[in-house]
Amino acid sequence: MYFTTIVPLLPYAVSCGMKFADYGLDPDIIRQLDKLKFKRPTDIQYKCIPHILRGEDILAVAQTGTGKTAAFAIPIIQLIHDKKKKERRADGIKCIVLVPTHELAEQITGVFNEIGKHTQVRTLGIFGGVDQDPQIADLQNRNDIIVATPGRLFDLISQGHLRINRVEILILDEADYMLDLGFIDDIHDLRKKLPKRRQTLFFSATINDYIKKLAYKIIHQKAIRIQVSPKNPVARNVEHSVAFIDMDDKRFFLERFIREHPDDKILVFVRTKVRAERVLKAMKRVEISAVNIHGDKEQADRTHAMKLFKSGINKLLIATDVSARGIDIPQVEYVINYDLPDRPENYVHRVGRTGRGRHKGQAVSFCAPQEMDMLKEIQQYIGAPIAVSDVSKTDYETTVLLSQDDEKDWKKLMEMGEDILSKRKKKK
Repeated sequence: MYFTTIVPLLPYAVSCGMKFADYGLDPDIIRQLDKLKFKRPTDIQYKCIPHILRGEDILAVAQTGTGKTAAFAIPIIQLIHDKKKKERRADGIKCIVLVPTHELAEQITGVFNEIGKHTQVRTLGIFGGVDQDPQIADLQNRNDIIVATPGRLFDLISQGHLRINRVEILILDEADYMLDLGFIDDIHDLRKKLPKRRQTLFFSATINDYIKKLAYKIIHQKAIRIQVSPKNPVARNVEHSVAFIDMDDKRFFLERFIREHPDDKILVFVRTKVRAERVLKAMKRVEISAVNIHGDKEQADRTHAMKLFKSGINKLLIATDVSARGIDIPQVEYVINYDLPDRPENYVHRVGRTGRGRHKGQAVSFCAPQEMDMLKEIQQYIGAPIAVSDVSKTDYETTVLLSQDDEKDWKKLMEMGEDILSKRKKKK
């Protein structure tokens, strides 16, 4: 289902075997896409690229992991590269990509620079949490695209280090999250500083009526509206389930899961910064190596943790929703919702960290009795029940008993042990 049905100029990309070369892209871009193993456009890329190349505004919604970043990066690089070849004076920032987190800014900057490697297009990422002086120095180079978090972007503009009078394209990525975080006033202030004649692109994995209303205050009312999402917003490549576990026992089941999957990359989501620290300490107590990221960590520490996890040096990452929103981490085999999210749409973003592209993935949620209302909201949001992973009483008790955590409730463990012995005697 789409917000507005767009009659495509070309046949459906997948069914007709359409290639990126069919869009009339520069040979240098096509050559790099081939090197990066971009074989054919995904649905969101197929639907967006022609409209962006024609300079139209877009409100695009697609599941995480479907190639949204490349859907705007490819045509934007083409437009700027073509402009720079034709015009002698094509200096100045031409495009601003606004994102909610430092990690996402770094990731998208990398995508632009990789795809545009053999072109004249240069992209710079600027974000807070690090010294701004190196970023100010980098702004002296002839950059064409700025990928930025709102805070640092406005700081550099107000200090006179960044001029945006020649910006022709504004992109909001993970836009629903930025608006929901309260960046709407900042975005409006930015729009006032930008040239009136410009192209605006709004990309997100989820959207609701409130966010849609805000979106139409930012983009043109006649924008092309594209939604590439099935009825169930959870990607088909993700097999997801829920297990009912008491809040205080979750660490034992996480420990067991990790020990049963020692070679797999596992991303664990928790609800708060405090929980991220507690779970990290719980894993360290049982000698399981892990790293975590959350809003209170120094940017250098967050970057280092992400580097360790992405490379596979450390296979367990504990994260809050803010830190991991929109991040593309290769080959995450499992997502564990250690805590259910406060907001049902965040469930979709979380489980979307696995099963990306053509890869299969699995997500398991630990649901405590006090989280049952959250579970109901999630199931209502995705329009389908989540499969239940049954944990027998014996299996539950054994998991807690066999944990190597030395900070267990020994009274409870004694009761569990007596219960197991009693059952064995009855069987005999």
